[in-house]
Amino acid sequence: MAARALLAAVALLTALAVPGARAQQQTPQPAASPEAALTDALTAACRQDDQAFSKSLTADNAAAFRALPPAQRTAMMKRFVLLELPGRPLLSTGNNGQRTVRCESPSFTTELRFGETRVRENLAFVAMEVPVPGDDPHKITFGFVREGGGWKIISIGVMLLDVAAMAKQWEQADLDAGEDAAISDLRSVASALDNYRRAYGKLPDTLTMLGPPPPEGISPDTAGLVDADLAAGDKDGYAIRYTVIPAHGNLTEEDVNNAETFSLSSTPKEYGKAGRRSFFLDSSGILRGADKQGAAATSADPRVGSS
Repeated sequence: MAARALLAAVALLTALAVPGARAQQQTPQPAASPEAALTDALTAACRQDDQAFSKSLTADNAAAFRALPPAQRTAMMKRFVLLELPGRPLLSTGNNGQRTVRCESPSFTTELRFGETRVRENLAFVAMEVPVPGDDPHKITFGFVREGGGWKIISIGVMLLDVAAMAKQWEQADLDAGEDAAISDLRSVASALDNYRRAYGKLPDTLTMLGPPPPEGISPDTAGLVDADLAAGDKDGYAIRYTVIPAHGNLTEEDVNNAETFSLSSTPKEYGKAGRRSFFLDSSGILRGADKQGAAATSADPRVGSS
């Protein structure tokens, strides 16, 4: 009985130990050299594989990278290989030992040639050239630090790679771009309103009357002056409200129509996503705006730019 119990215990320990051993064998090993680490990073970036790419970053940067929105993670990987679409990585080594990573996408191919590697204790720097047709090669140096038994990227050229700080800069850049788009949309609507008045002698009752026409052609009800989104007052994450301000006084109908004015307000639909500022534009052409915490801007708000 004792022998059987001993054999059963050994069998149980073996069953528990083997999966663990297999799992340990399957765990990816850290890149043994800076060149291998850079190859892994570029290969992952070429495929736009964010999970694999994060393994090339330091622990802090990897955590910040994984916390980015998917679009920003993809944008960062695009910068590494200078391609918009995911590609197929091809690795080669020349007769002189120079390593090259090619990234082939459906529309374009980039070639990334490794140069000299300099190692200084726990730091390493890998030079790289990117051929540019008709021009001198673009040269850049990647910096690495030894962490967790492998090499992790810490710098690109003279820029220290700080993904958390970069994320804040990208977020602000996205907000600035969203607000610029909202301003452009507002001016497009104002211009369309002026064109409508010149064409039909009065302002439209609603923005929908500025929208795309049916196949039979334009009319006062569908003037074809703006796209469908602007006609609906909903574009680039902003909601646009249009108001006609009637003329006052004892005027003829024609004078009343000519004297009518309008105001437009543009407000972020989700505050802090497409933008933070709200905007106001009227017949005077003066643009006003401020951070209203999502509320509508008015004629009392500060002027924006030199408008």
